[in-house]
Order: sequence, then structure tokens, then C-alpha cells
Amino acid sequence: MVSYADFMTLLFAFFVVLYSSSQVDKARMASLSSAITAGFQELGVGAGSGGARIVIPGTTPAPFAPSARFAESAESIRHKLESGLTADLERHTVSLRETSEGLVLSLREVGFFDSGSATLRANSMDTFDRIGSVLAAVTSNLRVEGHTDNVPIHTAQFQSNWELSSARATEVIRLLLTREGIGPQRLSAAGYAEYHPVADNSTEDGRRLNRRVDIVIIAPHEIRPAPPATVLASSHAPSR
Repeated sequence: MVSYADFMTLLFAFFVVLYSSSQVDKARMASLSSAITAGFQELGVGAGSGGARIVIPGTTPAPFAPSARFAESAESIRHKLESGLTADLERHTVSLRETSEGLVLSLREVGFFDSGSATLRANSMDTFDRIGSVLAAVTSNLRVEGHTDNVPIHTAQFQSNWELSSARATEVIRLLLTREGIGPQRLSAAGYAEYHPVADNSTEDGRRLNRRVDIVIIAPHEIRPAPPATVLASSHAPSR
């Protein structure tokens, strides 16, 4: 009887240990599934692309807390720019348009640069500061693009329209960094010469529109709450 009692005690302890281990594993697996889901959300995979939330079979996932980092909408940014640049928009020295990449703010040569120069005119700095104050307050990345017309340039400073367009783009980048305090990680520059026109280069009015620097406010990714959980099929589930 004593031996039997010892055996039953050991057997009871054995099953208690097994049960405790299974509960720890389930808690760990639930935590893991929540961590994986959160990671995919941060990368824009799953919730933002119509995918399902990941749940490991036999676990109850922790509640998913959606990120508080909601990007400002293009409509809101456009409203702020239009409010601050009303006179400039009416004078057609700047313009706004939307593309598949985001909102594009065009600084036309007539309002910001002398012909053949990559230095912003002193009388355009007030307008540039109003633009910079809006751009510094948003979270979107910015790509600054230099554009020219198709009239060749050959000066001591610029041997081609490629060099002029690139120099204008980097000049705007420099001012956004040093004058407006925008972080360098948000900025990039490109020079396109005459190869991305917005108007016909065969007329003077068209060439005037093509001589510009575009600031592309790249449409940000908005992190959305995860959809309802979908349990992954267990390997032991009966086949149909």
C-alpha cells in the first residue's frame, strides 16, 4: 500500500507538471502570435493589404492595440498649403496637383529663380518659409525634383539642363535642411532636365510652366487596426 501510495503521488505530480507546462506554452504562443501580428502591421502587411490577423491554434491572442501614428491626409496638407499660399497661387508662381505618388507642390522659375540660376531669389524667401512651415509639421517624406524646358543651356556653371535641374533641386533641399529644420531622413533630390514636362515645350507659355522645382509630398502609409482574427488551420484538423 505504501508503494502504491508513493506511485500515485508521483503520478499526480507528473500530471500537474505537464498541465502547468501546457499553460505556460499557450501563454507564450499567444504572446508570440500577437508580436508577429504587430510586426506585420508595422510593415504594412496584413491589415493594410486585406490580410488576416495571425493566431496560433489553441491560443487566445492578446488584444491588438492599433498604432496611434496616423499620417496626416493629403487633403489636410493641401488645405494648409492653400491657406498659406493664396496670393502665390493666384499669381501662378506656385501650383498644387495630386498624383498617384502624393501631393505635388510646384515652385515655378518665374517666382523663385533667375534664368539659368540655381540660387533662390531673396524676394522669394517669405513664400519659401511659409511652405517650409507646413512641410516641417507633416510626417510625409519629401522628394524634391528639378525640371527645365527643352532649350539647351551651356554656361560656365551649368553645361546642360541635367546639371541645372539637379542644382536647383539640391538648393531647395539645402534650404529645407538649414532654414526650415526638416530632418534629412525625410528628404531626397532628383534632376530630370526637360524629360518630365507638364506642358508643351513648343510654346513660351509651355516652357515657362516646365521650368520648375516640384516638391513631392509622398503619400504616407496609414496604419489601420487589424481585422478580426482568423485561426490558422491545425495540422490535426480532419480533412474534408
